[in-house]
Amino acid sequence: MEFTKEWIDSLTIDPVAIIRKISEQLSIPVHQVQATVNLLKEGNTIPFISRYRKEVTGSLNEVQVRDISHQLTYLENLEERKLEVVRSIFSQGKLTEDLFVNIHKCQTLTELEDLYAPYKKKKKTRAMIAMEKGLAPLADYMEQQPDVEKEAEKYLNPELGVNTVEEALQGAMDIIAERVAQDMDRRAVVREYVQKTGKFEVKGLKEADVSVYKMYYDYTKSLSDLKAHHVLAINRGEREGELEASLVFDMDEGLAKLLHTYTIANSYHRAAIEDGYKRLLVPSVLREIRTQLTQQAEHHGISVFAENLKHLLMQPPIKRTRVLAIDTGIRTGSKCVALDENGKYLGHFVIYQHQPDRAKALLVDAIQKYQSELIAIGNGTGSHEVQFLVSEMISEYNLPIQFTVVDEDGASVYSASEIAIEEFPDLDLTVRGAISIGRRLQDPLAELVKIEPKALGVGLYQHDVDQKELATKLDETVESVVNQVGVNINTASAALLRYVSGVSSILAKNIIEYRNARGAFRSREELKKVPGFGPKTFEQAAGFLKVPESEEYLDNTWVHPENYPLAREILSYMREKKELTKEVIASLKAKYGVGDTTIQDIIQELRKPNRDPREDYPQPILQKGVVQFEDLKVGMKVKGKVKNVVDFGAFVDIGIKETALVHLSQLSDSFIHHPSEVLKVGDIREFTIVEIDVLRKRIGLSLKSDPFAVTKPKPQNRDEKRGGDSGKTGGNRVSSRPAERKSSVASPTLGDFLKNVKFDK
Repeated sequence: MEFTKEWIDSLTIDPVAIIRKISEQLSIPVHQVQATVNLLKEGNTIPFISRYRKEVTGSLNEVQVRDISHQLTYLENLEERKLEVVRSIFSQGKLTEDLFVNIHKCQTLTELEDLYAPYKKKKKTRAMIAMEKGLAPLADYMEQQPDVEKEAEKYLNPELGVNTVEEALQGAMDIIAERVAQDMDRRAVVREYVQKTGKFEVKGLKEADVSVYKMYYDYTKSLSDLKAHHVLAINRGEREGELEASLVFDMDEGLAKLLHTYTIANSYHRAAIEDGYKRLLVPSVLREIRTQLTQQAEHHGISVFAENLKHLLMQPPIKRTRVLAIDTGIRTGSKCVALDENGKYLGHFVIYQHQPDRAKALLVDAIQKYQSELIAIGNGTGSHEVQFLVSEMISEYNLPIQFTVVDEDGASVYSASEIAIEEFPDLDLTVRGAISIGRRLQDPLAELVKIEPKALGVGLYQHDVDQKELATKLDETVESVVNQVGVNINTASAALLRYVSGVSSILAKNIIEYRNARGAFRSREELKKVPGFGPKTFEQAAGFLKVPESEEYLDNTWVHPENYPLAREILSYMREKKELTKEVIASLKAKYGVGDTTIQDIIQELRKPNRDPREDYPQPILQKGVVQFEDLKVGMKVKGKVKNVVDFGAFVDIGIKETALVHLSQLSDSFIHHPSEVLKVGDIREFTIVEIDVLRKRIGLSLKSDPFAVTKPKPQNRDEKRGGDSGKTGGNRVSSRPAERKSSVASPTLGDFLKNVKFDK
């Protein structure tokens, strides 16, 4: 096939093919994918589509709609990039039919960029030089005919630099070698073999005893068993110059599998294939697999962070409670602020732990003056001492009040932010931090949205992953939670409003300015008076914005204004206690042009109007007394709140300065793949202490019914059965590092993690 500029310029993206591919990848019927894509293209938001367009999408949930949106963007970008690559290579005069086909077959951007890499370099490849010498037809002949030496004589051309038969043959072989590396089907054969049989080998470069990467020294793991947090840790160790990692596999067996896909025409043909395999294809595939491992690990790490963030934001509010919040400190004292039941700042003062009597007196006076009902103590420096002080005060003065410890991660970030300065321009940083601590107890979601999600301390290796992808995913998570919970238009901050479906940051500020100038909104309809709040925005946002002060009952429900006439008719049936028979529902469907899903959603909402989904999550642990590290004993039962869930376990706050760890192996009596199957951030459970490291002040917990039962672990794979790296790798292994070492590491135990894992507080 001969390519022309007109034909290349006419190439376009096939949207139907993209829809089919999304359907295959997500196992969602084509018509549902197409309907969802149409809604997205029309400018509808994901929260709006998943809540108010169920009948159009076939009741796809938010996760499915978001997955379709992500895949649509990725595949459109991939196809667009394919067109750019084709046009670039064509403009260089190097586009061949085989290359065009292989570009079309690329399933990922990584594959595509690897294929395109030789054509981006200023330095020409050996194959490119050979093609410029007119040796491509000889390469074609070499792939099909046995008597290639005689044919090569026809290509001698001193003017083009082909002076001997050997030079002609070598040039043809270089072209074939590059074809081998570019053949996507054959790359897939080698890649699949490496992924199934390859191993990840790591060696340490420093003294093991002083390295935080000690468990990865002389470490071997098959690619199929490698976990995401292992990859991220090893990557970090390499960047810090403490580890050296490589992928190894049986080169000879891999070559045999590749050769099996060819009909070998002659010895030159075979030599060219071997050269392409060793010199071009293998290094490229190893880079691709390593990149893929990293991307998958980062994606997993980001997903875990997002899931933790979701549960953190879904912590239930302590409504209608006046709070005394304490941002603990030692040298400069602890800043105390009083908040009313709506989070309004009332006043502040400072206490010093080394003046306990005066501190207790100040706290008692403040509790009486501001009628405080609950004390929120930050978990920063000096927290444990303040907890003791508050506990003694409650006991000595016999006060009917309790305290709870609040995770203050991100409070300092908030206190120095533009949002905090705008809210409290005349207050000190530390006072703003104390306000944040108190408010995140009263309404966690409303307060935590003011803080950059990365600062909230619920991730793992969050600084090692793609920061753009992380920020996007966390923003999506916040948006999802905000729209699940809904927003009171008359109390929400601009920081909260900007996450509402259809509301931009500018529009959020316009809403606040309108509210400040004209007072509380009296109806959803009034939203249309806000500058920038057009018909499309109203459609997307109105259902998520609640107006408790409205005379229209439905304005404080999840019922969308577009369905008010239908909802009023259903409501009249319910108030008159009339039965909504099948006949009645059928007539309503015909009258209003809706389906069963919309009607059932409205009925459910009117039965339990404006229900807060956060009510299903556990309340904070309220205390009057304090436990300290020295009180703990192995076997003791303790109540704790889950702070962070990661691949190897969960970090738990048990009410003392030190954070405890419950390892994956101690989470369940039965096998589980991931801690999130058992625990989520915010969960409150009773644990058994199974290990105490007095020197490092680290605590190991268990959720097992009998955590001290001795069980012999079953080997998980062939390597573990044989106690080492006993799988066949052959005498000719390939490695991405110079030195190779055969080694094995047993699966990490709880004790290993207590020694090596950095505990965040």
